[in-house]
Amino acid sequence: MRTLPQALLDHELIVLRVIGEWWDLDLTGADKAACVEGLAGVLGALDLEREMSFLPPEEVEPLRALLAHDGRLPVSTFMRQFGDVRQMGPGRLEQEEPWYDPVSPAEALWYRGLIYRGFDRTAEGMVEFFYVPTDLRAPMAPVDAASVAEAMPASLEPAPEPERFAAADTRAVDDLTTILAAAQIMPLQEENLSRLDAWLLQPEPARRSLLLTLAWEMGFLRETPDGIRPARTGVAWLRQGREAQARALAEAWSSCGWNELRHTPGLICEGSGWENDPIVARNAVLQRLPQTGDWYHLDDLVRQIELEEPDFQRPDGNYDTWYVRDAETNAYLTGFESWPGVEGRLLRFLVRGPLHWLGLSDLAMDVGQFRLTTRARAWLGHGHVAETEVAQPIKVMPDGTILVPQSAGRFERFQIARVAEPQPVQDPGQLYLYRLTPASLGLARDQGIDPGRVLSFLAEVGGQDVPAGIRRAVERWASAGTEAFLEHVVVLRVADPEILDKLRSNPRANPFLGESLGDLAVVVTDWDRLQQVTAQLGLFIEVRVWE
Repeated sequence: MRTLPQALLDHELIVLRVIGEWWDLDLTGADKAACVEGLAGVLGALDLEREMSFLPPEEVEPLRALLAHDGRLPVSTFMRQFGDVRQMGPGRLEQEEPWYDPVSPAEALWYRGLIYRGFDRTAEGMVEFFYVPTDLRAPMAPVDAASVAEAMPASLEPAPEPERFAAADTRAVDDLTTILAAAQIMPLQEENLSRLDAWLLQPEPARRSLLLTLAWEMGFLRETPDGIRPARTGVAWLRQGREAQARALAEAWSSCGWNELRHTPGLICEGSGWENDPIVARNAVLQRLPQTGDWYHLDDLVRQIELEEPDFQRPDGNYDTWYVRDAETNAYLTGFESWPGVEGRLLRFLVRGPLHWLGLSDLAMDVGQFRLTTRARAWLGHGHVAETEVAQPIKVMPDGTILVPQSAGRFERFQIARVAEPQPVQDPGQLYLYRLTPASLGLARDQGIDPGRVLSFLAEVGGQDVPAGIRRAVERWASAGTEAFLEHVVVLRVADPEILDKLRSNPRANPFLGESLGDLAVVVTDWDRLQQVTAQLGLFIEVRVWE
């Protein structure tokens, strides 16, 4: 921030005279530069620490708060805690003489020349601060920020262990593998992302969105003319052990651009004229997480951040610029009083959402408690968790299904998805099912994988010969292509071949008839339109639906 002479130049001449009078300096001239020079000399020679011992406690507190934050606090933050400093022109100053009856401790310090107001550049842009000039506070010893916060817990206190809790797991590793595998058979475009849900162990839209962001930012996906497809850079990750993969996801999440605020349950974020920094929010939580195996109340963590660093998401301290609505009441959440409804919800979501999804936090089932997993404590403490997973074998069944245990290698499952169709997840945590079909073999061939290589790969990952029937089916498809079809069709059956002949010969009915299935049956291409036409021709059709 600025020095005393620079800060004083912003004051009206009448204010300089008031400050001078407080420090026994007679500034009666009209030369503002001379007044500034005189005042800067007196104020710069002050022992601020000694002067603070003569001030009332309510005026010492704002000074100590400024000094504890490198001499400055955003205007909104400072005024929220220590009161307003009314901005007046020369005429109003002469008329009201606010220095005789200040409305706040902050205003009293203002007219003593101990605090000032101005803009400074930050990482978030230009922010307006109240500050203590550098040369006024230079002789002082640094003030510890923790010493100025009242009722601030030194640390979180452990809570009793809950009776039931949801243990964190590493299913994010499996679901990201599924996403990469799916990108081989369909382009990941907005309109078909919901198709992924049938194959995911935890099909939650926000979680799916986070995994897609991580895959993109880790370079595992690439943009193509046909949509988003897998990139070769993901292969190294797919070959890693489960713990190494989970750690890589945690590292990527800590610095990724996915914005938790815009996915926080209960909040609706609108507009693009404002923004928040998701990395700052994550750091606010990660830096305060106790690296122990104890349980803690989530409310205590939120309260600690509210006391220590309430403006972690709004460095200018302004709580009136975001367009955030409460999803239940539809009301806009503005002002600092909305902190629990916005920042508080965000902090809780960070622990109950991403931290839990990535295997870093266990959550109590019916009370607001959490604890860090061994994996999280190792990551935050720059340690490592040993790989303990034992890969179970993949089995190729005689009916053409492929059973892939969750503990099987992720790279092998990724490769299986290139040659076999994934089936919907039936029992998360058990087996992935894939099926060999003419369509999957055709897709494999399009990728340069011939049927012989398919059989060799399946024998390799299964550790045994492919069942003889499946081998014959693959080889037969290779030579003859698809020889049989299963289709969902609507069939019209009639009691007399003459009825079908008349419908075939009628120009209004014939367009809705397809392939004949004998003398008494035909495939119908549009049964609703056919019903309308036959009714007009004097024939009612009974509709039978087979369950």
